[in-house]
Amino acid sequence: MRAFTYERASTVDAAVKTAASNPNARFIAGGTNLLDLMKLEIETPTHLIDVNGLSLDKIEVTSDGGLRVGALVRNTDLAAHHVVRRDYGLLSRALLSGASGQLRNKATTAGNLLQRTRCPYFYDSNQPCNKRLPGSGCSAIGGYSRQHAVIGASNACIATHPSDMAIALRALDAVVETVKGDGATRSIPLADFHRLPGDTPHIETVLEQGEFIMAVVLPPPIGGKHIYRKVRDRASYAFALVSIGAVIQPDGTGRFAVGGVAHKPWRIEAAENELPGGAKAAFAAAFADARPTEQNRFKLDLVERTLGSVVAEAGGLNNEI
Repeated sequence: MRAFTYERASTVDAAVKTAASNPNARFIAGGTNLLDLMKLEIETPTHLIDVNGLSLDKIEVTSDGGLRVGALVRNTDLAAHHVVRRDYGLLSRALLSGASGQLRNKATTAGNLLQRTRCPYFYDSNQPCNKRLPGSGCSAIGGYSRQHAVIGASNACIATHPSDMAIALRALDAVVETVKGDGATRSIPLADFHRLPGDTPHIETVLEQGEFIMAVVLPPPIGGKHIYRKVRDRASYAFALVSIGAVIQPDGTGRFAVGGVAHKPWRIEAAENELPGGAKAAFAAAFADARPTEQNRFKLDLVERTLGSVVAEAGGLNNEI
């Protein structure tokens, strides 16, 4: 690990001003991903800004009946919160399917959204990786690609986003609240928060230099059956081959987002119009532009069958698998 300086931020304003003025500064809270990347010298910040003392660890009901989740709320606390369990069961289930209890005790809401890919070539500094070193190439293309993206990828990167929580938040139409170094604030729909790789896979979100996540806001509850189904190589402590976060209504309508298949949570709202006609039609609409490799083509069958299972569990109609 390379040498770095460290400070504990006392105010949000001070934290974002420092980060905005220093491109090599990084915010740190739980550090469950960042510290590992620093040890491998994949991330090499010269200055760390500890934000744990900023009192952003509250979960509050909003005026319109939604929920505002502070950036520093730990994953364990969010999954166990009585309002989340009652009204946003999809989110609770997604969180509990991720990592271990020890990691969930440390990991934060903002940090979970910002975690980086687990592509093995990204973690191996001896291999070319456009995400780690722009312009060096993508070793996964033509390499071992079983766990990689089947849709939304590019000729520069076929990595996937690893978050379970983000899949649930995408299905629930969450919004990310941020503040910039000049004090300006933004509300960014989660649909727009993560970027597809294009020619710049190292730029993973729309956040600007020094921009800081304050909270994630959920709209009022939508009811229906909340299901998170995660398919992985082993029963625990593994990232998804594919995952589906869905909310299905009694009449068979609903919404769903898919994980393990793209550089960001994959949701095509137009495809959801096909749900009453069965999972097969909804899958076909959502993955019409899929470009799998020979090694991960099985993911498409896996998504279709998993979506069929989810719709069947919810009591939907005409659940072809």
